[in-house]
Amino acid sequence: MSEREPYLRIVRGDATPEEVAAVVAAISSRAPRVTKAVQKAENWRNPAHRMRGALPHGPGAWRASSFPGSR
Repeated sequence: MSEREPYLRIVRGDATPEEVAAVVAAISSRAPRVTKAVQKAENWRNPAHRMRGALPHGPGAWRASSFPGSR
């Protein structure tokens, strides 16, 4: 048991090293990738979120303040 067992063993046929490499690449590309979960920034305490956005101005501004899609 001192030797490591092969990762892939060909049971039938005569595969070239290039064909074996192509099979291993195809199988490994289908494996799910392990990624670190990205933590969302905690913006709940960001003071900029308490600021009010710009108000519409100009002709029809009063309408645009209540109906944003009317412009």
